[in-house]
Amino acid sequence: MIETKAPEFTADCYKNGEIAKIKLSDYKGRWVVLFFYPADFTFVCPTELEGFADDYEKFTKKEAEIIAVSTDTAYVHKAWSEADKRIAKVKYPMVADRKGTISRSYGVLNEETGNARRGLFIIDPDGIIKYMVVTDDDIGRSTHETYRVLSALQTGGLCGVNWEEGKPLVNKS
Repeated sequence: MIETKAPEFTADCYKNGEIAKIKLSDYKGRWVVLFFYPADFTFVCPTELEGFADDYEKFTKKEAEIIAVSTDTAYVHKAWSEADKRIAKVKYPMVADRKGTISRSYGVLNEETGNARRGLFIIDPDGIIKYMVVTDDDIGRSTHETYRVLSALQTGGLCGVNWEEGKPLVNKS
């Protein structure tokens, strides 16, 4: 999927106390960190949503939007936000993918369980997938690593192993 157009979607989402429609194309011209997680009201998932909530401002300063997706409904997202102080911190959209259509189009739907796997995609302002990682459901992702990769992609240059923002790029000559 790297260097291909990110699959477009339109879906319900829960954001800032409201249920609304969202389209991926609404974010054209911005970087998007799109992450999928298995289910609301679980164990590892709230740690990830809270982590991205805690770092949300850092990502938005990089002209990036965070979007979370699970196969729960927007109403379940709302109930989870109202029931869990960690999820109440979330200011980014929590997309409902009840039929698994979005998850399937990104190759992360677990057909046996009907849940999304832990997939993360960084999409550039032109809607092209530049980075993806899919992990086992038991392993939470690192917001630090996601931010590092976003920063590296935004340089447009060659970033060596363990590159961090402010470090020199790899010279082609």
